[in-house]
Amino acid sequence: MKFISIKEAMKKGSGKVAIRGWVYRERGSNKFKFIVLRDVSDIIQCVIKKEKFGEDKFKEADKIQIECSTEIIGTIKPDKRAPTGFEIDVDEFTVVGWSDNFPISKHQSPEFLLDKKHLSLRMRRLSAIAKVKSTVLKAFREFYYKEGFYEAPMPILQPIQCEGGSTLFGVKYYDKQMYLAQSWQLYAEAMIFSLEKIFCIAPTFRAEKSKTSRHLSEFWMAEMEAAWYKLPELLNSAERCVEYIVKKVLDDNLEELKFLGAKIDKLKKVKVPFPRMTYTEVLEFLEKKEGKKIPWGKDLRTIEEDLLGKYFDKPVIITHYPKEIMAFYKPKDPDNPKVALCVDMIAPGGYGEIIGGSQRDLSVKDMTEMLKSMGEKPEDYDWYFDLRKYGSVPHSGYGLGVERVVAWICNSDNIKDVVAFPRTMLRFKP
Repeated sequence: MKFISIKEAMKKGSGKVAIRGWVYRERGSNKFKFIVLRDVSDIIQCVIKKEKFGEDKFKEADKIQIECSTEIIGTIKPDKRAPTGFEIDVDEFTVVGWSDNFPISKHQSPEFLLDKKHLSLRMRRLSAIAKVKSTVLKAFREFYYKEGFYEAPMPILQPIQCEGGSTLFGVKYYDKQMYLAQSWQLYAEAMIFSLEKIFCIAPTFRAEKSKTSRHLSEFWMAEMEAAWYKLPELLNSAERCVEYIVKKVLDDNLEELKFLGAKIDKLKKVKVPFPRMTYTEVLEFLEKKEGKKIPWGKDLRTIEEDLLGKYFDKPVIITHYPKEIMAFYKPKDPDNPKVALCVDMIAPGGYGEIIGGSQRDLSVKDMTEMLKSMGEKPEDYDWYFDLRKYGSVPHSGYGLGVERVVAWICNSDNIKDVVAFPRTMLRFKP
């Protein structure tokens, strides 16, 4: 027989089926062996009866443990007592790969599960999150392809910093020093003079000495850059993309979201327009609502972002942060040079910043002064400054933190659950 998925078998509902997967649960008696089999699509209960197989074959069935890989042929029928409403009366079974005392169980510590991540990935919760993550990546690509963008990968090994030298990972490159990419941005700015509108999904590296539940040293960033876009066009693009991603997950992964306990009703409210506030308005809002007075010029911390997020069901767009605390490439607002033409998008529910972006500075003089103040060598950026000398145009871009978006959508407590093999300040294996 041709093997089909468990979900396809349940859709068939009756008759002979052939399925295969891994043992999710098992229990038995001297007459029956009950196996709950899982594959990527679902789980289903299967019953092996001693009277049908005889003594020797039933002894083989009795040895089946959790995570044995197994092929089963039998008759499926509805059964309200079974975990997913169907049961298979087994006619034939084959153990493809034996398993002995699988170490992952319900009541183990998060740290143990991370130590055994190569095995704990099989947990249904992590599988559901991985499916959502796949949809998020697909949706970002779909959105920008539909908008007429081109996908344009850029180098991971880079000679200069983009987001601050203190968070660089150094790499020996033959006899020279290079760095793992903090962003594709500087190279993307070169490419927009060729393709105009581009995007990329790539790994990003930040050597941040942070041990929070929302920080990773290696994560995936979905980024876009577009010629002719100023800040208003950038904001519109970012919020429409996030709306598209959430809708796509709701359409494609509703079962996974229910299984994960995601806040589906709130996700359905994620529609444009999103609330928009300037940095200054955020300070005024938090002082009024929370009695929290934050000195102007101080960057918003996790605690302030979380306080703001609890007042909204949708992500909040924050613009015009103080120029002095922004990256060198974020330009002054011509109407108020104390602030930059930039944006952060804060997810509700305590998930923090999911997008950071800006219009790009066109003034070589201003960027040179900023780099000097940071202790950088402006001459290392000569190639980047060339972009401003030969037909420069206004342009903008942003980066979306994929794992943070997935954690928010899935209502996950820890960002380490939404990446297959997390890399943090303290965790670098398996």
